[in-house]
Amino acid sequence: MSQSPGASTPDPQPDDTPGLEAGGGVNPGDTPPGESSTTSGLSAHQPKVGSTGSNWLVYAIVGVVVVLVGLYFVGYAIGIGD
Repeated sequence: MSQSPGASTPDPQPDDTPGLEAGGGVNPGDTPPGESSTTSGLSAHQPKVGSTGSNWLVYAIVGVVVVLVGLYFVGYAIGIGD
């Protein structure tokens, strides 16, 4: 891929970047300059969300389980579940 003349690139120019060693490396402890292409193409496909009816069914089941567990512990605390 070539760029048109006069177009600027977000990649750093080695001649203008302070702290680079002769081979283009950086000193230990220094942060290397970022590149424009490090995150391109990393986006993952987002799955479609299920219908709201199935979401509410899951919420209701979880809520019932939470209430039953809570009632079990309350009953155990007052001596019903011995």
